[in-house]
Amino acid sequence: MAQEKGKGALTVREAGRKGGQKGGQTTKARYGHEFYEEIGRKGGEAVRDARGHSFYEEIGRKGGSRVRELIEQGKKLVK
Repeated sequence: MAQEKGKGALTVREAGRKGGQKGGQTTKARYGHEFYEEIGRKGGEAVRDARGHSFYEEIGRKGGSRVRELIEQGKKLVK
């Protein structure tokens, strides 16, 4: 049941920002860009330590095979 554009209808982006700066915007204002870089680095290190090198090899293979599939599908559509 989709709402019509107008009264009460919000996009996802608008809903995320409704009522001023909230969530990520407030955190960004409070702690800055470097905060996100630091938590990203820590998260990456935690995954690396928990799952090891083979995890990255596996997801790299999966991503590469998916890209190959998409390229082949695209070639079939062009012909």
